[in-house]
Amino acid sequence: MKKAILATKLGMTQVFDENGVLIPVTVLEAGPCYVTQIKTVDNDGYSAVQVGFVDKKEKVVSKDASGKKEIRHRHGVNKPQKGHFDKAGVSGKRYVREFKFENADEYKLADEIKADIFSAGDKIDATAISKGKGYQGAIKRFGQHRGPMAHGSKFHRHQGSNGACSSPSKVFKGKGMPGHMGSVKVTVQNLEVVRVDAENNVLLIKGSVPGPKKSLVTIRESVKA
Repeated sequence: MKKAILATKLGMTQVFDENGVLIPVTVLEAGPCYVTQIKTVDNDGYSAVQVGFVDKKEKVVSKDASGKKEIRHRHGVNKPQKGHFDKAGVSGKRYVREFKFENADEYKLADEIKADIFSAGDKIDATAISKGKGYQGAIKRFGQHRGPMAHGSKFHRHQGSNGACSSPSKVFKGKGMPGHMGSVKVTVQNLEVVRVDAENNVLLIKGSVPGPKKSLVTIRESVKA
């Protein structure tokens, strides 16, 4: 892998190509990301590039009117994080991720990675945390069949039989049952980059990308293209 970037999902829209064909696209604000650490085989046992995305305010410690009690604000980078970012020569970042680039040795601290590393027609893989659906039944969660909807059936949207009682006298692991749905890491492969707006750090990706608006999306060079 030689190309990857962190992005924020802005939403969806549609554009027309040169032939007048309508294309549904997801709009992503990709970068700029800054290199915060270089992992090497000699020092860390593997080669990778650590990048930071989205500025984060420094942690503020103030005092009340009496001048004795300290007030610690919860948001912002803490002291160890500030030292890490200061060493790299960048401001505090909200998101920090690692990419195992094949050309990791070509990067330097504080290098900027922008959306223009991709171009129209590139194939990418998009990874994000999917939308959470809360607690759902087996019909919505796994697409199971419902029972008869007549008044006397008393079996409408239950998950169905869980197994025989005497043998094997247990419910096997993996049985589709009600539970928490969504809010898991999802990767959609072989998506196509339709347009790149380098000036505004915007990528237009054909089709849908996992996650709600404002969520963090990791864009990598496709592994199956």
